[in-house]
Amino acid sequence: MSDTSEIMKREETNPEVLQQLNTVSPVVDIFENDEEILLYADMPGVAKENLSINIDNGKLMLSSTRRLGVQGAATWEEFGDVEFHRVFSIPQTIDISKVNAVLSNGVLQLHLPKSEAAKPKQIEIKVA
Repeated sequence: MSDTSEIMKREETNPEVLQQLNTVSPVVDIFENDEEILLYADMPGVAKENLSINIDNGKLMLSSTRRLGVQGAATWEEFGDVEFHRVFSIPQTIDISKVNAVLSNGVLQLHLPKSEAAKPKQIEIKVA
């Protein structure tokens, strides 16, 4: 009987296990022109406050969490809480000081402007 009560005491002192979030790679479209690289990332339900964009040593990292805060017991759940995470290699020719990000309707638009040295230049041909 003391063994049973000891097990009960141990179960009561176990810390609550938090639900681990599924990690999802956001779907992206990437376009490049002479001026910039433009990245669109689909991150539905993400708030600006929960979004992190980091550029370090040629790596662009996007990460965020989406928590729906639903009430009641789930009978079917396909669109739950998730963690978005994706890493890209970017060229060293990006002008990091001019990077611009806009989050609108669950789509992140990330403008990565090229430095002047990376932009194509037209060479003038002179007649001798």
